[in-house]
Amino acid sequence: MIYSSPKQLYFPPASGQTLRADFEGVALSSDFGALLLRGVDLQIGLTARLAAAIHDKRHQSYIDHPLRDLLAQRIYQIASGYADGNDANSLRRDPLFKLGVERSPLDAEQDLASAPTFSRLEHQIDRKDLYRLTRALVDHFIASYPEPPAAIVLDIDHSDDPTYGQQEFTFYNHHYQNHYYLPLFIFEGTSHALVMAYLRPGTRPTGAENAMILSRLLSSLRHHWPQTHILGFFAPRLEKVYSSDWPE
Repeated sequence: MIYSSPKQLYFPPASGQTLRADFEGVALSSDFGALLLRGVDLQIGLTARLAAAIHDKRHQSYIDHPLRDLLAQRIYQIASGYADGNDANSLRRDPLFKLGVERSPLDAEQDLASAPTFSRLEHQIDRKDLYRLTRALVDHFIASYPEPPAAIVLDIDHSDDPTYGQQEFTFYNHHYQNHYYLPLFIFEGTSHALVMAYLRPGTRPTGAENAMILSRLLSSLRHHWPQTHILGFFAPRLEKVYSSDWPE
């Protein structure tokens, strides 16, 4: 446009440096989303909350990558389309991903974690950590409301997550004709916010398992929001569709 006057695009500073969008730099990256994700994360504090839920068993004297940095790096990479942990080997030197984790973009000593580091992290996570992570997601959902809502809708369904190799607790699922995990996801139906996620083997879940998960979730919600009207929507493969008040 002839009369356009573009404005310089700036971002929150990182590692003591001012950040702005520029196409004339030397160190280039095609993954701009990492900076956007960092900005959102700074506002909602998700990775910090998740890191606090994990018991870090590593010897503190030999740590180059704090737990929060590892979670931020892995989550930002997955959200940017790099789901495979091996992608970290090439992205660990990407300047924008390094800025996303508050590291100097051009300093080789500030490179991010590699795939073997993530492999060790994922193998050290135990059932207690998974439980605390699930609770952290619920607490994060509750904290996102400045005051108790008048009503919420729990949209509950599982999702097929195909696996490969010899992954632990992966099973063949006849419905999907492959080896899978079947994680359970619960979203708030009106805002579409994630309430919780629960990793499960690929076998068909039982009603008792779903009831146990819901019982714990509702207990936490009722503790914080005793007067909130809670509606439930279950996908047909889990339970029948219904709408009612939950008991305290």
